[in-house]
Amino acid sequence: MNTATAALTAAEHAATQAMHRTMRNQRIQDFFFHKTTMLFALSVLAVLLGIIISLMVGAWPAFKEFGPAFITTVEWDPVNDKYGALIAIVGTLATSGIALLIAFPVSFGIALFLTEICPAGLRRPLGTAVELLAGVPSIIYGMWGLFVFAPLFGDYVQPLLKNTIGHLPIIGQFFSGPTMGIGILTAALILAVMIIPFISSVMRDVFEIVPAVLKESAYGLGCTRWEVVRKIVLPYTKTGVVGGVMLGLGRALGETMAVTFVIGNANKLSWSLFAAGNSIASTLANEFAEADTPLHVSSLFALALILFVITFIVLSAAKLMLAGMSRKEGVK
Repeated sequence: MNTATAALTAAEHAATQAMHRTMRNQRIQDFFFHKTTMLFALSVLAVLLGIIISLMVGAWPAFKEFGPAFITTVEWDPVNDKYGALIAIVGTLATSGIALLIAFPVSFGIALFLTEICPAGLRRPLGTAVELLAGVPSIIYGMWGLFVFAPLFGDYVQPLLKNTIGHLPIIGQFFSGPTMGIGILTAALILAVMIIPFISSVMRDVFEIVPAVLKESAYGLGCTRWEVVRKIVLPYTKTGVVGGVMLGLGRALGETMAVTFVIGNANKLSWSLFAAGNSIASTLANEFAEADTPLHVSSLFALALILFVITFIVLSAAKLMLAGMSRKEGVK
């Protein structure tokens, strides 16, 4: 009995030691896993901080020379080393805003059709086609816009808009002037085509995660398809929808090559959407390699910093909007 008891005690002791070793190894693995993932997360913040610092350092000479008036000044004259950001800011906001106004309803319709209406046989090929559009390089969109879309747009669509909407009071001034095919409106339409796949793909994915039982219950109560979408699908997926819209807007704000091809690259302001203009991204693409004075380079850095700030403001506004919607739901 004593021998058996001693053997049992030794076995229990060995098992306990093995368990302690296993637990110690697991704690070490968890420690390294935690620190490694934290390092990955902090590296993103470090890169972001580095970008901000480099932009601020590069932009400082321009803001020191021109002051806050740099943002509101129209003049952009590399010959005389005089620079202002207003033309590029207006072009960026105008093209991105118009693109989003066009792309959002179209993307919503595509996502709704693919998830709620589309026959099963067409759902996969249509979804794949939308995703393939998102993978087309931006320079291809730019070349197509310049050589195919712009001539057709200038010969047929712009004259039609000018002869109809152009005669209306107030809004007519946005559709006046020469119909050259390139300009702010053309760039906005190309951007809309580019961001539609991104927004619609995100919307389709979030629409598909809505539990089927919720929609079937609503249909069982007599709701129409639109009522199910408005009262069930959209409230359930609003965060994903806003995220998709912000993704598309971020792509539109920072798009370079496609806009450079079709916006006209003219440093002037005009009320007409047919007129040529400029954006921050197109200005950077056109002039950064040819900037030959320190002030010119610094002004381009200042434009990049302004674009970063605009993007940050847009994303912050989206987060605040979602937070406000969540608080309202909590009150209810």
